[in-house]
Amino acid sequence: MIDKDVKIYIAGHRGLVGSAIKREFEKKGYKNIIFKTHSELDLTNSQAVTEFFEKEKPEWVVQAAAKVGGIQGNSLYPVEFMLENLKIQNNVIENSYKTGVKKLLFLGSSCIYPRITPQPMKEEYLLSDYLEKTNEGYALAKICGIKLCNYYNREYGTNYMSVMPCNLYGIGDNYHQQNAHVIPMLIRRFHEAKEQGLKEVTVWGTGTPRREFLFADDLAEAVVFLMENKDAKDVGEFINIGSGTDMTIDEIAQLIKETVGFKGELVYDKTKPDGTPLKLMDVSKINVLGWQAKTKLKDGLKIAYQDFLKRFSS
Repeated sequence: MIDKDVKIYIAGHRGLVGSAIKREFEKKGYKNIIFKTHSELDLTNSQAVTEFFEKEKPEWVVQAAAKVGGIQGNSLYPVEFMLENLKIQNNVIENSYKTGVKKLLFLGSSCIYPRITPQPMKEEYLLSDYLEKTNEGYALAKICGIKLCNYYNREYGTNYMSVMPCNLYGIGDNYHQQNAHVIPMLIRRFHEAKEQGLKEVTVWGTGTPRREFLFADDLAEAVVFLMENKDAKDVGEFINIGSGTDMTIDEIAQLIKETVGFKGELVYDKTKPDGTPLKLMDVSKINVLGWQAKTKLKDGLKIAYQDFLKRFSS
């Protein structure tokens, strides 16, 4: 029987992932969830994080806080993407140990895998080849987070799990003009083009890379499932979480265009980088444990676009 009064700290509760995880815990009846906004607690400030953990003493921790962005943001600001993520995760993981957290879940990213790797990507392919240069700093930070959790488990007998989601989208996404990921970026571009009566929308790259996407609320279900039912020994070094299917960027762009209702043309700027050519994760391990994705991309995009309209449309 799971204690629904267990004290849970969600780091990054206002982001795409953290907010979905918060909703899922609340839906399952958990009442004792704690969180802080960035203005209330700067997770890069080690002293502030130490004081917070010593005061609150959470029993479960979900480390979903991160500095995230697309190809452009990662390419332009590698120092910030690497340094801020290292500071955040180190502070949360170290203080979880110091204050006796019983279970921790660290969220990584599929960009930890090599740029060129067999498909679908199995967990054992980590560090088997070179990383994608456009997001290397962010990827290295996330790899350090996985390793730190494993080292704590090995050296101190902790129960820290790491999960690697594929590309995510959904309610509460980031629609920044430069730093957004591909789906929110395209939703915004197509919507603004439709509103302005433009005849074409330009997309970076060739449109040929293949990507796997997962609705953020599906990921949240997987996270709560693991926290309730599994331990680090069940997960191993880390575990992939994805939909198990991929599409080309062009196919995804066409689907978003249809969802938004843009009637113009789609043009590819082939002078811009494509990023990793193939990124499909092997999700057989999480499926065997008892979880699988349920939201179809077409359905999830409709929900995401309605959320965008609610938040940003005049």
